[in-house]
Amino acid sequence: MVDQNKHTMKSLSETWFAEGYIDFELKKYTLLAYLQQVNKYFNENKLYPQLADVIFHYNNLVAFRENKKFLQEHFPKKLTGIQMEKLQFLYEQMIGDNDLMKELEEIINYSTSTIKRTIRSGTEIYEFIEDKLIITPIGLVPLDTNEGYFFLSSGRKNTRVYYYRLSFFEKHDEKYRSIKTFHIANQRRGMSNTYENIKADLIRNRNELPNPAVYSVEINLSFPLNETLLPIAKRSLVKYISQLAA
Repeated sequence: MVDQNKHTMKSLSETWFAEGYIDFELKKYTLLAYLQQVNKYFNENKLYPQLADVIFHYNNLVAFRENKKFLQEHFPKKLTGIQMEKLQFLYEQMIGDNDLMKELEEIINYSTSTIKRTIRSGTEIYEFIEDKLIITPIGLVPLDTNEGYFFLSSGRKNTRVYYYRLSFFEKHDEKYRSIKTFHIANQRRGMSNTYENIKADLIRNRNELPNPAVYSVEINLSFPLNETLLPIAKRSLVKYISQLAA
């Protein structure tokens, strides 16, 4: 049975502001309808993938306004060669039409300021949760912290156990760290089953990591797991490990 109350998210296309009929009122309506959906999720403390999506659109608008070569820099994986050529042709057509460029500029200026408010409401939730997260190493931390486990607990004794692996990737001549995780089990913590006990069981039962890095990630409040808590916990753990390794 389909849940009638469950709202499905309709995202904007990557170049929604420059597609079809370029009219300020029409684009304004399109944007506000999209942001209304995003804010519904934010009001439920559900941040992902909506927060990343809305930041993506904001960055595209700013890049289009400030950098005429934004197509090559921002869509290397998103668009095919044919789509790129079509978009480049569309852009060149626009440049030759002063009225069209003025309309587009108005759309972009309105959209960036409006999207910025929505991003702010999402990042306030993010920062609130990030500030409340407590990350603690469990036992001795090995020299290699690129692989290990973390225990995620929120407001109750139940703990979700995850395997993690960090890796590096480069983007625009900068190095970034990404994290891949895999949910292993749920554990009930107590006097007889502490974090140390859970770690010892992992080492005993999963011998591929004889000396793993293990961390607890705790918050004394309940938030949606997959849409909010887990993504923030993962990003916070990457930051925590990166700072220790620096």
